[in-house]
Amino acid sequence: MSLLLTFWETLRDILPIAAIIFGFQYLVIRKPVKRLPQVLAGFLMVWVGLSLFLVGLEQALFPMGELMASQLTEASFLPAVAEGAQRHWSDYYWVYLFAFAIGASTTIAEPSLIAVSIKAGEISGGTINPLMLRIAVALGMAFGITLGAWRIVMGWPLQWFVLVAYCLVILQTLRSPRSIIPLAFDSGGVTTSTITVPIIAALGLGLASSIPGRSALMDGFGMIALACLFPIITVMGYAQIAQWQDNRKRPAANTPGNSTQESKGDSNAL
Repeated sequence: MSLLLTFWETLRDILPIAAIIFGFQYLVIRKPVKRLPQVLAGFLMVWVGLSLFLVGLEQALFPMGELMASQLTEASFLPAVAEGAQRHWSDYYWVYLFAFAIGASTTIAEPSLIAVSIKAGEISGGTINPLMLRIAVALGMAFGITLGAWRIVMGWPLQWFVLVAYCLVILQTLRSPRSIIPLAFDSGGVTTSTITVPIIAALGLGLASSIPGRSALMDGFGMIALACLFPIITVMGYAQIAQWQDNRKRPAANTPGNSTQESKGDSNAL
């Protein structure tokens, strides 16, 4: 019954999108849809795939994220403390390690990031390395989620973390290569998609529910905000490091007979 209900709710969500697309195509543009059978088959696959994904999300990803958070914060798993003493934030080191690992792995496997990195490599003519871009984004995501887990353990307000991160983003924007700035901001957005968001949300809620004195509503949310910001920082940082290395190589490349090495260094800067 739950599966049928999910199919119906997903169809109800998709129908307005289809109505807008076909309405503009036939009423505004006034042209028939090219390859209409393929388009309809695509909508059908989106409906079925999204419905099954939502079912899997409810039955697997959310429960697993909350289960891992509760298991990693159980008193029997954490280091022993004296009776009545408060735990130190370093006692939750397995939580930080799990947050870093799950953040990096889910980001590397994120379909939207793979698509963006491939397109960025094609449009840049090979100047941007898709794999290095994905690694930079994954490291930023992993650090952001780890910082979010540490914030929940400490119980500190989210706004100060976001404020400092935005200040750093603004400073980097003023100093980074202009060509990488739009891609860096897009990279922060595509990371929070179908695979990463459910696990991050489940981890945050499970962690806040398992630590004494934390509120699932006040402390459990906010990890996605940090997960969006830190990939921007790491991508621009990656571009700045690549530009700095390229500038160090240029004096040697400007000597007679080294014009070939200079052009190669420029093409491999990122």
